[in-house]
Amino acid sequence: MKYSDRKKAVLMLSDGSFFEGHSIGKVGTTTGEMCFNTGMTGYQEIFTDPSYTGQILIATHTHIGNYGVHTDDQESAGVKIAGLVVKNFSTIASRSDGSGELQGFLESQSLVGICDIDTRALVRQIRSMGAMNGIISSEIFDQDILRSMLAACPDMEGLELATQVSTDVAYTFGSSDAPLKIAALDFGIKTNILRSLAARGCFVKVFPARSSFAEMQSFAPNGFFLSNGPGDPAAMDWAVATVRELLETGKPIFGICLGHQILCRAMGLSTFKMHHGHRGINHPVKNLLTGRSEITSQNHGFAVELAGAQASSLVEVTHINLNDGTVEGIQVVGKPAFSVQYHPESSPGPHDSRYLFDQFVSMIK
Repeated sequence: MKYSDRKKAVLMLSDGSFFEGHSIGKVGTTTGEMCFNTGMTGYQEIFTDPSYTGQILIATHTHIGNYGVHTDDQESAGVKIAGLVVKNFSTIASRSDGSGELQGFLESQSLVGICDIDTRALVRQIRSMGAMNGIISSEIFDQDILRSMLAACPDMEGLELATQVSTDVAYTFGSSDAPLKIAALDFGIKTNILRSLAARGCFVKVFPARSSFAEMQSFAPNGFFLSNGPGDPAAMDWAVATVRELLETGKPIFGICLGHQILCRAMGLSTFKMHHGHRGINHPVKNLLTGRSEITSQNHGFAVELAGAQASSLVEVTHINLNDGTVEGIQVVGKPAFSVQYHPESSPGPHDSRYLFDQFVSMIK
């Protein structure tokens, strides 16, 4: 697509802010919660991460699309973000490895987006005002109509989305001859989590989000994994009940992101909606058990209440965020169960936290 061929597009936020730019991806209209990711690489992994379901993503890096897209960079079967906002959009795929152009990929995924926006100003507004809903349109420009459509967009708080992105049918990943068997509860699992487990000798069976304890136990697993995913953990009491049953087995449990929040709620802790969340690949976290710091990849808009976690006799806080002191990891006292809020499987991203997969496997062995 030539720059001159780009159609007009607009963006409106729930606080009334209005921006004009040009259309990218599919011509259409979309709504969702506005969020931003500060990563300078890995846009395809971000777009296909199920944890972004229901959210319009603002990419803070100045150029998006310059290295195209490739099937190896997918974290799920397709794009999961609700919309995309960028500053400069490139239609040139610079890699010589069979990459396609991002524009064609977004069109094939029916994703509506907007470019030529002052993303720095937009991010500063969300950072100061907090998370809010937005609407992108390249076909409707009447602000009254857009405002009406935006008003119908549900708030993320109280929204259950995991079942929308979870697998409908259980499937396996890795070699069936692997020495360890892991039952993974899929709230929106990323492919690189499965790769990370398989690389450590695990044969993983991925179960739908609402699978019962009996269904997971029938696989005779050596351990359980609780995946990342979108939405409010407070709207998932059914998952909390299942995790409590998993804890009673005494088998090792590892949770990431939403899985971490569900494990914490199973231990009686509370979660809350963050002001604007953590999303990027450069967030510093301190491991309180080792005293070492890690640079981590993060994507979450909810977190575990720190005061309750520190006061609990059932869990120990193991990791904290060095920017704002929020809970980044816990372990259950007296049981082989632990979880982290961030993403040790990040691809691409820092590898500082890959040891957590080794820790899980060692715990099983």
